[in-house]
Amino acid sequence: MALPVSSAELDERTCRLICPIAAAMVGVCLTGIGILQVSISVARRTTAADDLLAIDALLFLTAMLSSYFALRLNSSRRLHRLEQLADASFIAAMLLMTIACFVITYAVHI
Repeated sequence: MALPVSSAELDERTCRLICPIAAAMVGVCLTGIGILQVSISVARRTTAADDLLAIDALLFLTAMLSSYFALRLNSSRRLHRLEQLADASFIAAMLLMTIACFVITYAVHI
């Protein structure tokens, strides 16, 4: 039988998951931007995908920093606010990354 988990523990676990994943996704965005820059210089065609990935990296950074600071705070109210910011920015960044993937996919074939 599962033990009940308090709200503060649940928020802390969520922040502990978002922080390293968002930090890794910033690296993924930077790698994608680098590859796109090489592709753009070779093919002499530009896309908006590298701009989308740059914005995406900022959103992932926001998610990572807010989850990091949520772990550092002792106030339950601030923890919940920062955890909600981390959740919202992480989900927005994942959606934007999906859009960037579509832009990359269809810009190559045009």
